[in-house]
Amino acid sequence: MTLIPVPTTAIIVVAAGSGTRLGAVAPKAFVGIDEHSVLRHALDGVFAAEAAQVIVVAPSGHEGDAETELLAAAGDRHDLGRVVTGGETRQQSVAAGLAALWGDITTVLVHDAARALTPPAQIDAVAAAVTIDAGVIPAIAVIDTLKRVDAGDVVAAVDRSELAAAQTPQGFPRGLLEAAYAAASASGVEYTDDAALFAAAGHPVRHIAGSERAFKITTPGDLARARQILNVRAEPAGTSSPRIGVGTDVHAFGGEGHLWLAGLEWPGEQPLSGHSDGDAVAHAVVDALLGAAGLGDIGEHFGTSHPEYAGAHADVFLARTAQLVSEAGFTIGNVSVQFQGNRPRFAARRAEAERTLSAALGGASVAVTATTTDGLGFTGRGEGIAVTAVALIYPG
Repeated sequence: MTLIPVPTTAIIVVAAGSGTRLGAVAPKAFVGIDEHSVLRHALDGVFAAEAAQVIVVAPSGHEGDAETELLAAAGDRHDLGRVVTGGETRQQSVAAGLAALWGDITTVLVHDAARALTPPAQIDAVAAAVTIDAGVIPAIAVIDTLKRVDAGDVVAAVDRSELAAAQTPQGFPRGLLEAAYAAASASGVEYTDDAALFAAAGHPVRHIAGSERAFKITTPGDLARARQILNVRAEPAGTSSPRIGVGTDVHAFGGEGHLWLAGLEWPGEQPLSGHSDGDAVAHAVVDALLGAAGLGDIGEHFGTSHPEYAGAHADVFLARTAQLVSEAGFTIGNVSVQFQGNRPRFAARRAEAERTLSAALGGASVAVTATTTDGLGFTGRGEGIAVTAVALIYPG
């Protein structure tokens, strides 16, 4: 008989929230995303990570539902799982999870079931980064422009370079976390998350890179986003069909500075107007990739509602797009793109442009061609450039 080592890491999955803002009749953890619940998807990720004790904190009256989801996700690891009843607050629910820890546990991760699509690699990375005296949280950069407001007035801008959006799981050394919870209980103070409670006890908290997939399902829009991600990942059993996307972009000549096209600067050439640098080739590639992955379009991710991309060049757009495609579960095969325009003269820099675009996409093959329209249309009259791109991606 093979003996499985007793894990020294535990993951407390907090699933006791009501989900009021989601507008559902059931607690949030038991709302369906596809054929599975939010909790089931969260547990699938937890059990795909390194072996750990798993404690699900369920809302009162739903312990049996949580047990069913736990057993389904655990498979042959079912001996590692347990369900406990949560409290009236999140802090009380985590405390209930702490009370159920095995004696061998030295590292505790606290994870929100509502972050149902968190990659297993993020869970493992947090566990590995915890030290004997410091906690760890995953976090992503804040990209929106932030304002401090008072009622209906904008009071001041907020420097987002000093901010990060915290995610879960958040990891801690067991002894210090238990002591911090005891101190918080004695003080009667309620904290917004475990990192804040841990830091209030005087302990350092560090951060590592998080993932866009680890977003929290709070509103109906979040639930729709999760469904979209899962739908584009779904493939018939036994198949791995590629997906194709088409992107087009048009920009008129205008503005100041130099032309940016196909990821390159073209000194002396008239620039294209646009929210960013007007690089119609890069923008068409972005739309083709997003379309293939079912992730919307360039306006949704990089449009005027995202002022942080104003003036950005192809490397920024394409690197971010490649990340989105990867997080949706796809690998980029190749991209073919053609632009129509009288200028610039492209042949001499074709190889350079293809290398630049390929590097921005993480090494994916990119082919760029150029043509004219024999004087026809707005491109033939020299008013602007039109681009069409086709992208091929694969699941996995």
